[in-house]
Amino acid sequence: MSEDNLADNAVRRPSQNEVVVQGIQDMITSREIKPGDRLPVEPLLAERFNVSRSSLREGVRALVAMGILETRQGSGTTVTTLDPHLLLKPLVFWASIQGDKSSLDLHAVRQALEVESAATAASRRTPEDIEQLKRLLKTAEPAIRAKDHEAAMAVDLEFHLTVARISRNPILIALLEALSRPTLRMRIWQSIYRGGRLDTTHHEHLAVLNAIAAGDPISAHAAMHTHLAQVAVNLED
Repeated sequence: MSEDNLADNAVRRPSQNEVVVQGIQDMITSREIKPGDRLPVEPLLAERFNVSRSSLREGVRALVAMGILETRQGSGTTVTTLDPHLLLKPLVFWASIQGDKSSLDLHAVRQALEVESAATAASRRTPEDIEQLKRLLKTAEPAIRAKDHEAAMAVDLEFHLTVARISRNPILIALLEALSRPTLRMRIWQSIYRGGRLDTTHHEHLAVLNAIAAGDPISAHAAMHTHLAQVAVNLED
C-alpha cells in the first residue's frame, strides 16, 4: 500500500451528517444560536455546511436523539434547554449496560462525586433539607425491620440523590442521577446476600446526615467516604 493510501486511511473524512452535527454544535457553543432558538431554514443550513438536504436531516435527527435539538409540529426545530439531565441520558444507558467487570470502576467514579456532594451539602443545607433527610431515613426503618430489601434500597437511593440535590450543583446532580440509578439492582443484591448490611447502611447514612446537619463539610466528606468504601469492599468480594 502506498504512503498516500496509508495517509488517506489514517485520516478519515467526516461524513456529511457528521459535518452537520459538528456545525450545529459549533453554532450553539459560539452562542450564534441559544436555547429556545429555532434553527435557520434548511436551504440556508445545507448551503452553509455544503451538504445535501437529506444529510442535513440525518444530522438534525442525530442531534434530536442527543437531546440537543427538539422538533415540534408547527414550531420547527429548536435548541433544547441543554439541561444536563437531558444531555446525560446516553450516560444512563451506558452505565446500565456495564457488567460486573466495570462495576468497581463505575462505583469509584460515583464515590468520588458523592463525597464531594456530601461536603458541599454540608455547606449549603437548609433546615428544610435536614428535615427531608430525617424523614427519608425514618421511612427506611420499617423496611429494615421487615427485611424488605427492595423498599430499603429505594430509600437508600433517594437518600443519596437528595444529598446530591442539596449541593445545588446541577451538573453534579445530573451525573450522580445518571450513575446511581443503574447500580440500584446491584445494591439490592448486596443487601439480600450480606446479612446485617441493611442495619449497617442505615447507621452510615445517619452519620452522613449528622455531619451535614452540623454544617461540617470535612466530617460529611469523611462519613460518605466511609460508607461508600464499605460498598466497594462488598463489590470486591
